[in-house]
Amino acid sequence: MQNKLEYYLFLLFSLFFRLLGLKTARRLSGLLAGLFYYFIPIRKETVFENLTKAFPEKDNGEIKQIAFNNYKSFSTALIEILLMPYLSRFEIENILDTPEEGKQLILNSYKKEKGVILLSAHFGNWEYIAASVSAQINEPFYVIVKSQRNPYVNNWMNRARTTWINKIVPLGVSVREIFKQLKEKHIVAMVADQRGPSDGIRVNFLGRRSSVYPGPAMLALKTGAPVLFGIAVRQKDYSYKVYLEEISMDNLPESDEDKIIEISQRHTDILEKYIRQYPEQWLWMHKRWKY
Repeated sequence: MQNKLEYYLFLLFSLFFRLLGLKTARRLSGLLAGLFYYFIPIRKETVFENLTKAFPEKDNGEIKQIAFNNYKSFSTALIEILLMPYLSRFEIENILDTPEEGKQLILNSYKKEKGVILLSAHFGNWEYIAASVSAQINEPFYVIVKSQRNPYVNNWMNRARTTWINKIVPLGVSVREIFKQLKEKHIVAMVADQRGPSDGIRVNFLGRRSSVYPGPAMLALKTGAPVLFGIAVRQKDYSYKVYLEEISMDNLPESDEDKIIEISQRHTDILEKYIRQYPEQWLWMHKRWKY
């Protein structure tokens, strides 16, 4: 019953924002941010803890400002995601500004016929980048997704993600299935900023040793697939600019274990670069340094 009630509320908000239209609905992000920040403080303690650890040089006033803007960024992304299934193919293609060289980087990597590993992060609007860039280059992404707790919301999200040309690969499937998609020369997309297991590999991230998942690096070594990192940065007018970079595979250490750590460090360094430039746009609401 709880799942159904949550789902109906989810649909109600989606309908409300749809009636307002995307442009008007986005303007409500400040009101939603105030609601989440002051009255329904979702993981507020975690946000402050993470920001304080990541930016010890900033005073309390700066941390509070980043935290509030982070809730505003989250609210904007939530509104946009709720409206995503109602966008036309033309609208989803043009929702992001992807430089031509970025598109060519993906297409040239794709032409190597080893598959492509496209990494991103919970930054700006992570759902937009997968939906829009694939539509722009007209090649489907096989998106690795974690199932939501609520099965009704989970099904809604997956329908939204596959409205255009993308395919879904649930995170719970075996690595063999992801490996299969790469061997079949597909573009596999995944977010790569989650906290890894307590006994996982460690890299330097925002001044701290942090656990990360080794999967992207392991897949790259096993398949020879190029690894790209893409991120959608929200602009002041709510437009998005896409940045895409290739993870260098040059000058790797000799052992496989050290190679995995080094590749993981390299894509983590790119994420850190953008977080330091736009700290309010990364999702700080999970315990990134739990251990």
